[in-house]
Amino acid sequence: MSHIPPCPNCNSEYAYEDGAMLVCPQCGHEWARGGEDSTAANESAVKDANGAVLSDGDAVVVIKDLKVKGSSSVVKVGTKVKNIRLVDGDHNIDCKIAGIGAMQLKSAFVKKA
Repeated sequence: MSHIPPCPNCNSEYAYEDGAMLVCPQCGHEWARGGEDSTAANESAVKDANGAVLSDGDAVVVIKDLKVKGSSSVVKVGTKVKNIRLVDGDHNIDCKIAGIGAMQLKSAFVKKA
């Protein structure tokens, strides 16, 4: 029996083989056996609070009340943000939030919807 490595995305030990690919049942990540190239790409990818890789156009949910700088507004927990755009920098998500407008979020305070 061959050894199956843990998931490179979330380090789950429950990965399994599905044809030529390895699959993680916890985060849904798929990768090829010996795919060190894909893990290098995942390290530079933007990840949410749970470790799921985000991409342009995804929908995310805010997991913490966030104060809006320069305003008395607050982005509440559970606010769904659609059609995000990834950018470089500390606040790596550009989006528009209904009732607040355009703003930038940190990926550590959202989870993929």
